[in-house]
Amino acid sequence: MENKKVYLDTNVVADIIDTNRQNHSDALELLKKLIINNYEIVISEDMLSTLYYILNDKEKTLQFFQEVVFVDWNVLAFGNSVLQNATKLSFEKKLDFEDLLQCLCAKENGCGHLITNDIKFYDCGVKVLTTEEFLR
Repeated sequence: MENKKVYLDTNVVADIIDTNRQNHSDALELLKKLIINNYEIVISEDMLSTLYYILNDKEKTLQFFQEVVFVDWNVLAFGNSVLQNATKLSFEKKLDFEDLLQCLCAKENGCGHLITNDIKFYDCGVKVLTTEEFLR
C-alpha cells in the first residue's frame, strides 16, 4: 500500500502561494493532484514564519494559512530529536541545516515523499522528488 503522507518543502509552498513565482502553475497542479488522490499534506511549523518573511504579499500569505494550511494540512513541530540530529549532521558534514530539518522531520513523521524544487537535497531515507517528478 502506498504511503500517502507527503511533506512539502518551503519552496513548493511558496510556489503555490505566489503567482509570480516560476513554478506557480506546476505547484497548483501538484496541489490539485494531492487533493484529488487523498494525500495527507504535511509541512513544518517553522515554514509558516519563513513563508511570511520571504513572500511579499503578507495578507495573501496569512489568508492562505487560515484558509488552506490550518484547515486541510498537518503542521508538524521538529522536536528535540530532529533539531539535535540536524545540527549534528549540518556541523559534521557541512550540509544545509534547513534542508536537514525538513527531511528529518518528514522521516520522523512517517512521510512517504518529500517534494522540493531544490536541486541538491539531503537523502535521509524519504523519497525526494521535484514537483515535476511527482506530477509524472
